Amino acid sequence: MADYSGPKYVVVTGGVMSGVGKGLTTASMGRILGEYGYRCTAVKIDPYINCDAGTMRPTEHGEVWVTDDGGEIDQDLGNYERFLGLDLPRHNNLTTGQIYHSVIERERRGDYLGQTVQPIPHITGEIQRRIQEAAKGFDVALIEIGGTVGDYENEPFLFAVKGLEREIGEEHFVYVLVTYLPIPRHVGEMKTKPTQQAIRLLGEQGILPDFIVCRAETSLDEVRKKKIMVNANVPMDHIISAPDLATVYDIPIRLEEEDLGAKMLAKMGFQPRREPDWTHWQNLLERSKTPSQVVRVAMVGKYVEIGDFQLTDSYISVNQSLLHAGVANDSKIEITWIDGRKFQRGDMDLEALTDYDGIIVPGAFGEGGADGVLAAIRYARENGVPFLGLCYGMQLAVVEYARNVVGIKDASSEEFSDDSPNQVVSVQESQKQVLEDEQYGASMRLGAYAAVLKKDSRVLALYEESGRLGEDADRIRQLLEVPEESFRVGEIMQGHDQVVLERHRHRYEISPRFVELLEDQGLVFSGHHRRADGTRLMEFIELPDHPYFLATQAHPEFKSRMDNPAPMFSGFVKAALAHQQASGAPHVQAAAS
Repeated sequence: MADYSGPKYVVVTGGVMSGVGKGLTTASMGRILGEYGYRCTAVKIDPYINCDAGTMRPTEHGEVWVTDDGGEIDQDLGNYERFLGLDLPRHNNLTTGQIYHSVIERERRGDYLGQTVQPIPHITGEIQRRIQEAAKGFDVALIEIGGTVGDYENEPFLFAVKGLEREIGEEHFVYVLVTYLPIPRHVGEMKTKPTQQAIRLLGEQGILPDFIVCRAETSLDEVRKKKIMVNANVPMDHIISAPDLATVYDIPIRLEEEDLGAKMLAKMGFQPRREPDWTHWQNLLERSKTPSQVVRVAMVGKYVEIGDFQLTDSYISVNQSLLHAGVANDSKIEITWIDGRKFQRGDMDLEALTDYDGIIVPGAFGEGGADGVLAAIRYARENGVPFLGLCYGMQLAVVEYARNVVGIKDASSEEFSDDSPNQVVSVQESQKQVLEDEQYGASMRLGAYAAVLKKDSRVLALYEESGRLGEDADRIRQLLEVPEESFRVGEIMQGHDQVVLERHRHRYEISPRFVELLEDQGLVFSGHHRRADGTRLMEFIELPDHPYFLATQAHPEFKSRMDNPAPMFSGFVKAALAHQQASGAPHVQAAAS
C-alpha cells in the first residue's frame, strides 16, 4: 500500500507462559517511543470468550481496571495508562466475546446481506477494524496479544494481524516476542529450549519476531543469546535481556540500556524526533529506592488468598498507588495483605493491627469476611489509626459507624441482608432491575463521575494541595458538550470549582434516608454527586476529629501516577508517618543508610 500514511504497529506476543511481564514490557516500549517524540497508544487483546473482565473473579484474572468511559478491562490497561500518561478508552481492549458478539449482532440485522458468516473473513475482519479504529490519530499502536502463541484461542487474532500486515505492508509492522527463560533449580542453568519452541509456534502463524525480549531471573548471557539467534534467525542485537528488577518502573531504563527504542525506530523507518530525557523518571526511581522511612500498611480485604498463595494482583492499582504516595513522602511502603476472614474466624487477633501505621480496606463484593473487615475498621476508628476506605471500604465504614456510634445495632448493607430494616447501604435504584434480571455484565455504575466537595473538608484540602482540583474542573468544562451516555459524569455542575472526577465501579450506595441521621451524629459526607433527577449520591466521608479517617465510593487508585499520586493515598501515607512518629516507633529504611 504505497500511499499508506497511518500508524505503525508493534505487535507483542508471549511465549512459554503468561504472567511474565508482557503487559509491562508493552507499556515500557510505549514509554520509550514516547521519549523519542512519538505519540503512542496501546491495545490489549484478551482471547477469552468473556465480553470483558467485569464478571471475572479477581483471584481468577487479577484486578479489573476501569476506564473513564466505563469499561471493565484487563489490568494491563492500567499499566499502559500509568506508563504512557494517557486515559485510554474501553475499546482499547478486545476480547473474543466482544468480537463474536459484534459479528452476530451484525448478522442478525442483516448487515451481511445473506452471506455465510464465517471466522474468515468476518471475525478476522472485525478484529482488524477494531485495531485500526483504536490506532487512529497515533504514530504507533502497540498491540499486545494475551496468553501465549500456542493457545488455540489466539489463532484468529494472529491471523488477523498477519492479514492487516499483508494489506498495508510489512514495513509498517514490528513483531516482539516476550518469552521466559527458566533456570531449573536441579540444573542451575538457564534453558532456551522453551523459547525456541515459542519461536517455532509463532512461525506456524507466518510471523517471525523482529525482537525477542527475554525475561528471566538474571541477565541473559552471550551463550544463550547466540543459541536464540541461531534458532530464531534474529540479529543478536535484537535479542533483549530483561531480568527481574527492583520495580516495574525500572523496565524502560533497562530496555533502553540495550538501545531498544532506537532499534525499533530504525525497524519502523523512523528517525528520533527528540533526544530522550529520562532525568525526571530516574529521579523518581531513585526516590523510590532510597527512602529514609518505612510505612507499614495493613490491607484488609477479601481477594488475597487462593489455596496456599496470596494473589496481590487483585489489588495491583492500590499497591501501585501506595508506591506513588510513598515516593512523594520519602517512604517505602510495606504492605501486609490480611484476609478479613482471619479476624472473623479468630485466626488473628485485632491487636495484631498495632504493628501497622495505617489500615486500608479496598474494593470487594459480597458478605464473606465482612464482619472481620468491620472489626478492623472499628479498631482504626477507635484507636486513631489512619484509615482509607475504597468503595466497599467506604460502605463498610458507614455500616460500622452506624452500628457502633449511632447505635443502630442491626445496621447493614442490602448486599448482605435484603430483609434488614436498617440498610444504611442500599442498592442503587438504577440497579434493581439489573439484579432482578441477573444482567450482571457491564451494568454497574461504571466510569468517571463528578463530585462536588464540601467546603473546609479534608478531602477538598487534599485535592487542592495536589493540584488535581483545578485540573479536574477544567476537564469537566471541556466535557460539557459530551453526552452523558458517552462519558459518565452525570449532571455537570457549572460554577463549582470544588468538583473532582474519579472512576467508579459499584451497585450499592449509602442510603439517602440515613444520611441526615449519620451527619447529625458526626459523620461528615464531604463530597456528593448530584444526578440529573436531583438525587444526591454520597461520594466521600471523613471524621473531623480523627487523625485520618477518610473513605470514598470511588476508586482513586485508577488515576494515580508515579509523578502525580492520588491525593487520598498521599494524604494517607503522610498521616501514617505522623501516627508512626506519635507512637514513638519510627521505622527507618535500612537500605538508605
